[in-house]
Amino acid sequence: MKTDKFQNKYRIPSARAVWHDYNDGNYFITICTKNREHYFGEIVNGEMILNDLGIKLNELIAEIPSHHPYAKTPVYQIMPNHLHLIVCIDGSRVARRDVACRDAACRDAACHVSTTNNNKMQEIADQCGLVSIAMGGMKSALTNHAHSNKIPFGWQTRFHDHIIRDQEEWERIANYIENNPASWENDKFYTE
Repeated sequence: MKTDKFQNKYRIPSARAVWHDYNDGNYFITICTKNREHYFGEIVNGEMILNDLGIKLNELIAEIPSHHPYAKTPVYQIMPNHLHLIVCIDGSRVARRDVACRDAACRDAACHVSTTNNNKMQEIADQCGLVSIAMGGMKSALTNHAHSNKIPFGWQTRFHDHIIRDQEEWERIANYIENNPASWENDKFYTE
């Protein structure tokens, strides 16, 4: 694990598997809102009812493949204070140098650095896997939408990922995601 400090100030070690490059495969992703605030809507009778910000997030998830052609999100569930997705990355669909999307939603992605003046930041960006680039683009686009519409909003800084290893695990995770609203009160992210 790399522990170099950024600008000699701090370094938070990555939670990602050091033996994996995140440029291919299937992943179970969980992204929480800042302080687990209910920004996306509410659960009513076991069903997620999206508010305006939740609807925008739903649109952005559907748009992921158009901004990142190597990424697909076949299963996902937006919850009041978090989001679960299965993200499929096909690294053979893109050359590494062509990863950065050219539109506004992608330019702000966490791992895309548009200037080459800062070599250290570019080096960090080049180490990001395609999963981080796609998720960073989506998170950034929703944050920009919220801020430009004066909607209070914030993401938790990082996201949790789990590498899906086989079909049985895929089915178990997909079932969990799809049934998450019905079991909301038993969810570890549950808050009122």
